[in-house]
Amino acid sequence: MELELTEEQRIVQKLARDFATAEILPIAAALDREHRFPTEIVRKLGELGLMSMLVPEADGGAGMDAVSCVLALEEIARACAGTAVIASVNNSLVCDPIARFGTAEQRARFLPRVMHGREIGCYCLSEPSAGSDAAAIETSAGLDGDAWILNGTKLWVTNGVEASICVVYARTEPVAGSRGISAFVVEKDRPGVSVGRVERKLGINASSTAEILFEECRVPAENLLGGRGEGFKIALATLDGGRIGIAAQALGIARACLEDSVAYAKERRQFGKPIADFQAIQWKLADMSTRLEAARALTWRAAWLRSQGRRCTQEAAMAKLAASETAMWAATQCVQIFGGYGYTNDYPAERHFRDAKITEIYEGTSEIQRLVIARNLLS
Repeated sequence: MELELTEEQRIVQKLARDFATAEILPIAAALDREHRFPTEIVRKLGELGLMSMLVPEADGGAGMDAVSCVLALEEIARACAGTAVIASVNNSLVCDPIARFGTAEQRARFLPRVMHGREIGCYCLSEPSAGSDAAAIETSAGLDGDAWILNGTKLWVTNGVEASICVVYARTEPVAGSRGISAFVVEKDRPGVSVGRVERKLGINASSTAEILFEECRVPAENLLGGRGEGFKIALATLDGGRIGIAAQALGIARACLEDSVAYAKERRQFGKPIADFQAIQWKLADMSTRLEAARALTWRAAWLRSQGRRCTQEAAMAKLAASETAMWAATQCVQIFGGYGYTNDYPAERHFRDAKITEIYEGTSEIQRLVIARNLLS
């Protein structure tokens, strides 16, 4: 792996950085405070190709590699973590599995709807009794002639309110465990699909998190993604990319903590001099920077492996584990450096702190990442 970015990757990084700095950062605090979905920002991200980064050009996407996707998501997350997860889910959990596992007809029918920012998608896996244990899902899909009938409840659906396309995992076989799960692409305006509870969250408030209900929802047989019973395999392959995307989000949060802390430490004066002159502050900044660079290296490595078409389950888990825990740790240090001001919403430190926590939970908790890593080591 080359440790230097290619010219194309640098162009993507600069494109995302310039847009995020000019368009997202100035409204990030308002999006968080008002729990407001950034409709216009998402549309512009789509116009820039940043909502279809992993879709091949042949299917109308941006045709970027996974490293470029990581670079762009970090820049977006540095400005607004909630906006970053909207883009991450649409790219990694919706467009990517449709592009990789969908038929030519499915790609032509569904991808144009979610690639350009005018519409977005969501990923429906978790349920009331199936979170970390995804193989325990109970949502059912029974074949009735030329259609599948879906019944069940999905939780923690990012983009659940605004999405028009859902990638849904349901049990098509009575067997227990993963072998009876299939994947479907479901239009959310179909009869029998509805939005239930919309969560009020600690952070990432620019994105919606909702319950999606399926009640006798009739889905055409041609909406089956991949083969019957292949859903769990598709879910796991998709989550490898999703975890890399969340690692990139965590990098952006950690970088925001570092950059905001550096700026504040130079400005804030105590005992007659900037607090940046104090060794206690300098050590915090040094540790923040070191841990950020280490997490970024792991994330780039996982993304590079994915771009090469190589298995990256362990590396993706390592990247997410390291980056998410770095984000949470850096956010804690950031609040401490800001002191009392860090506990108020006059400064962004408290928002970074609230946003960071979710990166240790969704797309697999830190505990699940450790299990994935350990199992790979022991197998």
